[in-house]
Amino acid sequence: MTWLQRYRVRHFLHFSFWWVPVGWMLAAIVAVRIVRWIDQQTRWSLLDIAAGGAQAILGVLSSSMLTFLVFAVSSLLLVVQLASAQLTPRIIAFAFSTRRIKVCVGVFVFSYTFALAALGRVEGQSVPQLLVFVAVLSNLISIGLFFWFVQFVGTSLRPVSILQSVWEAGQRIIDAVYPGLPDGKNLARLPADLKSLPASSRIVARRGDSGAFLAFSARKLARVAEEADCVIELIPQVGDFVSRADPLFRIYPEQSTIDDAALHQMVAFGSERTLEQDSTFAFRIMIDIASRALSPAINDPTTAVLALDQIHRLLRHVGQKQLEPGRVFDARGKLRLVYPTPQWEDFVVLAVSEIRLFGAGSIQIPRRLRAMLEHLIQVLPDERAPALRQELVLLHSGVERDYADAEVRRRAETGDRQGIGGSFLRRPD
Repeated sequence: MTWLQRYRVRHFLHFSFWWVPVGWMLAAIVAVRIVRWIDQQTRWSLLDIAAGGAQAILGVLSSSMLTFLVFAVSSLLLVVQLASAQLTPRIIAFAFSTRRIKVCVGVFVFSYTFALAALGRVEGQSVPQLLVFVAVLSNLISIGLFFWFVQFVGTSLRPVSILQSVWEAGQRIIDAVYPGLPDGKNLARLPADLKSLPASSRIVARRGDSGAFLAFSARKLARVAEEADCVIELIPQVGDFVSRADPLFRIYPEQSTIDDAALHQMVAFGSERTLEQDSTFAFRIMIDIASRALSPAINDPTTAVLALDQIHRLLRHVGQKQLEPGRVFDARGKLRLVYPTPQWEDFVVLAVSEIRLFGAGSIQIPRRLRAMLEHLIQVLPDERAPALRQELVLLHSGVERDYADAEVRRRAETGDRQGIGGSFLRRPD
């Protein structure tokens, strides 16, 4: 199985929802056979339910559990749709890939299937007592789990919960893409490496359908390059939209014998960006939430401030990393793979620009942005400060342009981590 095939399987298992209830349904059918065998071996008779009572109980459980299951799934769909309309459509896939939601729905399906299958095992006066007991017990567990499910779905799709979950995912991706810490030296040594490469090269174009660049296997590409004694440059950045026949790889030197089809089995494309190897997509989701909150139709600057809290955390985390372009070397220290990664200026512009423009009419936003930028200048290495100071200049220009009253301008240019409401005692005059 190739890397791309394994990736597609993992992607399917993580993001697809329907296979989970189907799997629990099959598990229930198997469980019925096992429990019935145990019942026959042990002659379990704790409940001592008659045939008529067993049929009535199981009939009520199976019919009510189906209604219960439809209600639970319909509620989930409704809540997800409302949350996506309020926040961003990007959270739909995020919600349906949550493991806890999948397990809850799976347990509901298991209880319904088990009760239905158990009903068919009650024949004449023969009542599998253990089977009835397990069916009743699974339904009681499902009822209790449903109340937790309602609370979990309701609280996990609040703006602050979504933003914190996105921050955690973004942190994991950034740690994977940029494992090193700043060393106070030159942060971009890649040009020196590229100067040593042969002048001749050839381009390998995208053969498949157009789509967003989701992921690639750096280890596999580096191994192929080592076997062919060449250097592979991955041209698009993860998250880019790549059309058919667009340049995908550059091979140094040109005459290197390398299988182009094999290279295509080490990159993955899809219809939408994902939180897997895309180090800027977590920022993109949080910025979309803030931008929608600042739209005239919603007008919820407090949610935008909540988004800025998490953007502040993630930007600080990025600023503490060694943001080098991606490179992979072989065991002898020879460069084999080069791939583009976002640099500090890219992260800063992405994190600040749209929110600064969309939030110009809300005094909370420039105050919270200023507090974020000033704090990052203080705590991050000196190499990070120029990009942050440039954003402060743009923020000052926007306040001067949008606020005519001098006192309002002074307030808008006061940093405040709460947007409005932070203590003035913490601010210098």
